[in-house]
Amino acid sequence: MLDDRKLAVLRAIVEDYVSTNEPVGSKALAERHNLKVSPATVRNDMAALEEEGYITQPHTSAGRVPTDKGYRLFVDRLSQVKPLSSAERRAIETFLAGAVDLDDVVMRTVRLLAQLTRQVAVVQYPTLTRSTVRHVELVPLSERRVMLVLITNTGRVEQRVIELPEVVEDQRIAHLRAVLNACLDGCGLSTVPDRVADLPERLPVEDRPAVATILSVLLETLVERHDEKLVFAGAANLAGADFATGLRDVLEALEEQVVLMRLLGETSTDTPSALTVRIGSENPYLRGTSVVATGYGSGDNQLARLGVLGPTRMDYPVTMGAVRAVARYVSQILAAS
Repeated sequence: MLDDRKLAVLRAIVEDYVSTNEPVGSKALAERHNLKVSPATVRNDMAALEEEGYITQPHTSAGRVPTDKGYRLFVDRLSQVKPLSSAERRAIETFLAGAVDLDDVVMRTVRLLAQLTRQVAVVQYPTLTRSTVRHVELVPLSERRVMLVLITNTGRVEQRVIELPEVVEDQRIAHLRAVLNACLDGCGLSTVPDRVADLPERLPVEDRPAVATILSVLLETLVERHDEKLVFAGAANLAGADFATGLRDVLEALEEQVVLMRLLGETSTDTPSALTVRIGSENPYLRGTSVVATGYGSGDNQLARLGVLGPTRMDYPVTMGAVRAVARYVSQILAAS
């Protein structure tokens, strides 16, 4: 382990390099930071940090820049994540509170994160497999057509128009709606098939063809929506970024959502609300980038993850504070809805 003085030097190198994007020299460190030691001592400490792999010299006669190992220690030893100002917190709360549905919440969240961090923001939709049924609605459209509306506890809404095998009066549709809600209210979506397996047999013979058709469409909807879905924003922020892997690889990863899913998946922990930072080589699918992510949901029930992706030369205290704050507000909105 490094002593406190060398940690202070490393912290100063990271802060200066993130701020200036220029290799940092010992003279500049001594002038800019109150390290309370001579430039010669700073040089010795930098030599020790370089020997242990925390910083490196990009070219001859240049200053030093942090390595992935240096960033890792910097993040692990952060005394505090930079809190958002009261104005920023109010702006987040107001902006997200104006959302009208889940799609709006997700789109507002990803735009907000990109603006706050100046990185690429990624937000995963709450997956249906982790959701429960809040309500099932059957809306008659004509004598033989109804609209099935499935509403989950996360605010997700799925709609399907169903052609019934026979004419069904509105009164019978209302009865089927009541039966479905009594059967499925609060039911986890992954357990819906078992819940409804014997439902047709429990209904009058004349209702069985209609309910069998409705259940078939309902189950097809659940199967179709088992895939993960995410959105990202802030790709323009990559224009001035420096990536060890090259900008092309990062842009291709944004288009290939499987890679983003894997990156977010790698940040999952046993504690849903824990903030995870994966730096450089710790990201096996996209080396040279850093990912800061956390889960969001209701209570201990993590519904999905959100975070940002950017170069390893990232303002970690600001980014971590923004990701944590936005996730907290999104969780509150979903819980309140």
